[in-house]
Amino acid sequence: MVDAMAAWLDLQDIAIAFGDTQVVSGLGFSVAQGEIACLLGHSGCGKTTVLRAIAGLEKISAGRIALAARTVSSATQHTPPEARGIGMVFQDYALFPHLTVFGNIAFGLKGWKTLERDARVAELLELVGLTGIGGRFPHELSGGQQQRVALARALAPKPALLLLDEPFSNLDVALRERLGQEVRSILKASGTTALLVTHDQDEAFAVADVVGVMHQGQIRQWATPYALYHEPADRFVADFIGEGVLLPGTVTGPNCVQFELGEICSVVPRACCPECLSDGLIDVLVRPDDIQHDDASPLKATVLARAFRGAQFLYTLGLPSGHKVLSLVPSHHDHRIGEAIGIRMEIDHVIAFPRTARAHEHGSPVLSA
Repeated sequence: MVDAMAAWLDLQDIAIAFGDTQVVSGLGFSVAQGEIACLLGHSGCGKTTVLRAIAGLEKISAGRIALAARTVSSATQHTPPEARGIGMVFQDYALFPHLTVFGNIAFGLKGWKTLERDARVAELLELVGLTGIGGRFPHELSGGQQQRVALARALAPKPALLLLDEPFSNLDVALRERLGQEVRSILKASGTTALLVTHDQDEAFAVADVVGVMHQGQIRQWATPYALYHEPADRFVADFIGEGVLLPGTVTGPNCVQFELGEICSVVPRACCPECLSDGLIDVLVRPDDIQHDDASPLKATVLARAFRGAQFLYTLGLPSGHKVLSLVPSHHDHRIGEAIGIRMEIDHVIAFPRTARAHEHGSPVLSA
């Protein structure tokens, strides 16, 4: 987490309630200037409520929200939205249909001199790749173009912070992926500090430098996308991020675990160290990219199901014990249901948890082996 002293946006132990219902409690995180952060979670986890509280659209009942070292929300203080210097991009873009692209972008620049305003709009049109269409109206634009106009409009007054609420949810999958990368480039080019809210982990990973996984009004882990995938803090995060299966295993030493696919000697999570467990029993999370197709391997698995993904197949494979694993295999390896194929393990990051009677704790389960 970014040090609070250096944070541009800083939330400390905030709580938000609607009547008798506590929606957020004890939540805190920090975002550095120029950083892009994301709150990621299922619908109803409280992420949009947090975004609205930062914007000043919801009041907090405890804690503190500070922007550029200035308190904007606390239990006793509430700076109104218009005085916070925050820009917002909404899920439906909220463009003004009667205004041109130019008019929409210039809307927040009232009070600017005409030459300065026009130069700023031209600068933003170039930044978002829409030079030459300032005279069009929103209904004449594609969904992706409307999204970029909404982004330009929010960036126009040079906000201290930009908030994006599920900005790609109305777009098709291919366009979401491309625009996610474009939005990241635009935010980085403008040096804008931003906070994105989404339920889509691919979107979060494409845009954000750091991601907070939320569940029931709290952040379960705040980390880089890479760390969330390879070093999940708990079973919920391991379940929510990516795909995988849990295989039973045993800790065989300070840095080694043994399970059906073999022995791994690497950095074993602290919670699974020998002195931390009475029986040494663990559950090892195996990701699809941990299992490699290898015709020469003596270890065989049976194809139980397959999902074609263009460049790859996602195979569900049955092991001799009856446990299952997932494997991503280049699509020129086209195997039939019921066929036995060779596999080998290639795991660089050991993700393991002390054995429990259940394969998961919250949310939709990791595919249990």
